[in-house]
Amino acid sequence: MNSNGSLISCAPRLATARSNRDTRGPEVARIAEMLGTPFMPWQRQVVDTALEVDDNGQLVYREVCLTVPRQQGKSTLLVALMLWRALAWGRRQRIAYTAQTGSAARKKLLDDFAPTILDSPLGKYVSRVYRLAADPSVILSNGSRIEAWPSTPTAGHGQTLSGGGFIDEAMADYDDRREQAMLPAMATIPQAQLWIVSTAGTDESTYLLRKVSTGRDAISTGLSERIAYFEWSADPDDDPDDEATWHACMPALGTTVNLEAVRHARSTQPDGEFRRAWLNQFTKSDERIIPATVWQAAQADAMPDGRLVFGVDINLDRTAAAIVVADEHGRIELVEHREGVEWIADRLADLRNIHGGNIALDAYGPAGVLSETLEQRKLPHLKYSTREMCYAANLFFDDLMQNKMQVRPHQSLTDAVAVAQKKPMGYSWLWSRAPQAVDVSPLHAASIAYHAARHRNEAIGRPMIL
Repeated sequence: MNSNGSLISCAPRLATARSNRDTRGPEVARIAEMLGTPFMPWQRQVVDTALEVDDNGQLVYREVCLTVPRQQGKSTLLVALMLWRALAWGRRQRIAYTAQTGSAARKKLLDDFAPTILDSPLGKYVSRVYRLAADPSVILSNGSRIEAWPSTPTAGHGQTLSGGGFIDEAMADYDDRREQAMLPAMATIPQAQLWIVSTAGTDESTYLLRKVSTGRDAISTGLSERIAYFEWSADPDDDPDDEATWHACMPALGTTVNLEAVRHARSTQPDGEFRRAWLNQFTKSDERIIPATVWQAAQADAMPDGRLVFGVDINLDRTAAAIVVADEHGRIELVEHREGVEWIADRLADLRNIHGGNIALDAYGPAGVLSETLEQRKLPHLKYSTREMCYAANLFFDDLMQNKMQVRPHQSLTDAVAVAQKKPMGYSWLWSRAPQAVDVSPLHAASIAYHAARHRNEAIGRPMIL
């Protein structure tokens, strides 16, 4: 225990057993020390087991799955692992890191991992950091690369991941898209490892649920090769209000996580969110603002036609944007969602030239700056005030709940709806722009397009002739 009586670490609820084989774990622990983030006991347990080698010095585990509550130190574990693979493998390595979205992976690599490396004695081994959206990566002096990949099935097409891949925040995945991108790129590399790391999600986190089930089965059958699994979580029957429960499942509580911070979280967060974040327990998706069943009922082969409005929105950190089209009949389709913002005006001009219609944006949101560009290009558009954005969010929610809307399926919009949160605004509310697990710009674009198409679509200009 530490001086406050808190436990320094705790045993995992489930974990692949450490054998008497040699391990390369101490090498990663040394990297962590040089980065200024010495491993806690739980992190050392993971690397010592996951990096066991056979009599020929070959890694015995091809896949490693780790689930742990938030703020326990998984990021410091990941950066040490990736840097170790890049520097200590004897030849140049290509390592892929992914998060819930491509922009989130880029931000994590460039704003968190790269500074940690550069500010340490190991920074001398970094030859360059590429910050371009098309190729975010850290290049080491030996030619190794740590790259941020987009979260798409084709991200690794034509590439070879000699250093393996890391799937962070796996709870955001509803399918195997990220693994599908990595496994073919690792197929010809016998010593490549796939790491899946996350906190628990909901019953819609199908990819992570499958990995958890596979890992638990591996432990129950005594499997000691190919798959390593580690889980720190509270038992479903444990009392979430009992601090003993917290100490039993948070391996960093009392070390890097302050007990008072957890107490505050318990008093302010919804029960399901607290259980997922701090107890690492999976919860039901019906705790969402927009229930999954309601959203699924709205999915249809919707093709907006006639009097169209193209809603456009940019996320808070301006790393991605979305365009959604809607018509007066309540049909919605996400037209474009990709990284960067420089493409938006050209795409809107093309869409209006082909289809006619109007453009709508939040004049006081991140997309407000587009207004000047659109005016210069003589692209008429509707500018929504904050009050009108409340109207748009409320109408979108009401009509969706009353089954008055048809939505053409698109994963980006589905992901945004899944994490939607309401932000109080006077006597009303609008969609929150607070940082989420995924990019919520598609939801904002859909709401403004839907409202404008139903209530502000009286004057539709003629298509431009470009």
